[in-house]
Amino acid sequence: MRAVLDIVLIVLDLYVWLLIASAILSWLIAFNVVNTRNQFVSAVAEFLYRITEPVLAPIRRIMPNLGGLDISPIIVILIIMFIQRVITYYIYPSVF
Repeated sequence: MRAVLDIVLIVLDLYVWLLIASAILSWLIAFNVVNTRNQFVSAVAEFLYRITEPVLAPIRRIMPNLGGLDISPIIVILIIMFIQRVITYYIYPSVF
């Protein structure tokens, strides 16, 4: 059972990194540092959008409009960190 919890923790860590990559890529696209006409950049952006948007969209609907500032990835990362702490401190020690 601990192996399953370890896999869950690894998947949550990986998802945090995908959220960070998605946010950085959106900044690079917004400031015209990378060109979305490039096929590789377009494929990476589409992949990151499809992976992160199902989690970010409900948070964006709940949050008030802050202009051009999108803090939904930060909120999702904080929620993931909370889930990781709960698993590590409360669930993991009680599993044999």
